[in-house]
Amino acid sequence: MNPRLPYLREKTSKLTLSPGVYIMRNKENAIIYIGKAKNLRNRVTSYFRENPDHTPKVAAMVSHVFDYDFIVTDSEYEALVLECSLIKQHKPRYNIMLKDDKGYHYIRISDEEYPRITNEKNKLQPGRYLGPYTSGFVTKEAVNEANRVFMLPTCRRKFPQDIGRGRPCLNYHIKQCMGVCRGKVKREDYLEAVEQAVDFIKSGSAGSVERMEQEMNDAAERLDFEKAAILRDRINAVKKASEKQKIMNSGVDSADVIGAAEIYNGIYISVLMYREDRLFDKAVFEIEKSSEDVLGQFMEQYYHGKADIPHTVILEKLPEEAELITELLTKQSGRKVKLHVPQKGRQLELLRLAKNNSAEYAALQNDRTGKEVIALEELGKSLGLTKPPRYIEAYDISNLSSESMVAGMVVFEDGRPLKKAYKKFTVKEQEFQNDYGSMREVLRRRLMHIVEQEGDEYFKRTPDLILLDGGKGHVNAVAPLMRELGLDIPLFGMVKDSKHRTRAIATGGGEIQINGLRSAFSLVTQIQDEVHRYSVKFMHSKHKKKTYSSELLTVKGIGEKKVAKIMLKYKTRANLLQASPQELAVTAGVSIEAAQELWRVLHN
Repeated sequence: MNPRLPYLREKTSKLTLSPGVYIMRNKENAIIYIGKAKNLRNRVTSYFRENPDHTPKVAAMVSHVFDYDFIVTDSEYEALVLECSLIKQHKPRYNIMLKDDKGYHYIRISDEEYPRITNEKNKLQPGRYLGPYTSGFVTKEAVNEANRVFMLPTCRRKFPQDIGRGRPCLNYHIKQCMGVCRGKVKREDYLEAVEQAVDFIKSGSAGSVERMEQEMNDAAERLDFEKAAILRDRINAVKKASEKQKIMNSGVDSADVIGAAEIYNGIYISVLMYREDRLFDKAVFEIEKSSEDVLGQFMEQYYHGKADIPHTVILEKLPEEAELITELLTKQSGRKVKLHVPQKGRQLELLRLAKNNSAEYAALQNDRTGKEVIALEELGKSLGLTKPPRYIEAYDISNLSSESMVAGMVVFEDGRPLKKAYKKFTVKEQEFQNDYGSMREVLRRRLMHIVEQEGDEYFKRTPDLILLDGGKGHVNAVAPLMRELGLDIPLFGMVKDSKHRTRAIATGGGEIQINGLRSAFSLVTQIQDEVHRYSVKFMHSKHKKKTYSSELLTVKGIGEKKVAKIMLKYKTRANLLQASPQELAVTAGVSIEAAQELWRVLHN
């Protein structure tokens, strides 16, 4: 605990109620955190109150605060602008640090007699450059598409030195190169194709097609049908390329599409920048979750001082301070900027693309797959959890009438089965088949390990989510037990349809449909299938052991205690079949005659 808290509370009690910026400092007087507030006293008080509910990062920051300064402003908007400026100037340790994918990328048009278009990581070589871009993916895609559509050479030959030397390469034969090496392409025609390709990269499909159509019509009027035909083919190639992908044919004129994915304590945010109907650039940022409104904090820092502000920002949900951020973007750009949450159509597709980019980047950084990241996030949001459930336990009851009543517990960690944490339970308290009673008995025995912190590391661990194979009846049977034990663990059921396929998630009072959430639905189906397989397999093995025991009890002189000795020694039927009558006699403590009869029963 911070020994300065009494002093800080006393100082804060006299703080103004006006908007402004507060500046936290450590004992070396270094700035460790900068924040804004529409009411300085209320906001700063929240850090120093007794029994605070801080995130780990905020708690760590508060423990290092020795003193703080503040700057009063006339409005909350002025506080926002000042906060962004001070954060960029001082880069405090506990503020969000925007770490994007490293380096810048450029598109180069080489300074040669026959220029080439390439993507580069620096500007060391002579030539014209487009950029910089933050995304190597965007530059590579744009260069590849432009070279393919305009049939520009990508081989290592030097022109004009290598014209006429050797036969054309494969790209010429599959119509992805105009074949400069054959010597039949005029230099002025080649340079025109290069400029059209550069125009295509700069302005996207719509603008370049419009200009080429005008050139084609002009050529036709001059009766230059050969050139008109070449332009026609290029126009068709551009249109065909645009139909295949979202890079050059986005359907949005000027927009940033922001998608986020959460994993562990980190949040990964992708910004897809669309300008003039094409994907212009992409940036990915890794930030720590320091508050509930991470998106709002990210946008404030990302857009402050940025020259290129789009007309629209497309988001999965509006940040808490949407009006304030809209005002910031509008004043900074000098025109109206809109924050938009799409519900359907093309913009929703682009939002999913941005989210997938974030998920894949998060997966790459944390040794996961993008599908696993999205599945856990979708599942957490659909169930109303505060964060994705990293550690999930699932339970299923299995029996044959009232015989061999058992349960299986499977564990999924970060979207994958954790088989070393699986557990088997034999139902002991239920005399007759009672799925609700069996589930309650099994969960009580399991949860007591959490309460008393007994057992192995997996039994002591508190799961982020418990799933029961069954409907709301199973949830209602176990929920009172959770309250009785004082445990606050999210509890839901997994409902199947008439064909034993996953249908929905059950709550105590109804159902949550997850069919529309493909990744989450796939994960829940996998969990439900796995816990069913595991419990049924245990039930069958249990039933077989009972069958073996029943067979052994038919032999005269063999009782339950002697059967227990035999099963303890040999464990499986396969081992039992390998034993000789003499070995059976010694193990069970019976006569050789009884052991021979036992051997005969087993082998028949």
